[in-house]
Amino acid sequence: MPTGHWVFATVIRASRGEEGQALLEYALVLGLIALITIGVLQALGTNVSGTLGQVSSNMTKVLNS
Repeated sequence: MPTGHWVFATVIRASRGEEGQALLEYALVLGLIALITIGVLQALGTNVSGTLGQVSSNMTKVLNS
């Protein structure tokens, strides 16, 4: 079985009972949290990069003074 497919197979097997339904719900919530986190980090990434660039520039000015 190719890499990554075992996760899907495990979720399918586990989803056949009540415990599996809970596992599937947790997996869906975790996936949603991951997507939201990725989106937020991408949105803030540019701002953080600019801020770190300014800090670096200011530190260089202070060190060269």
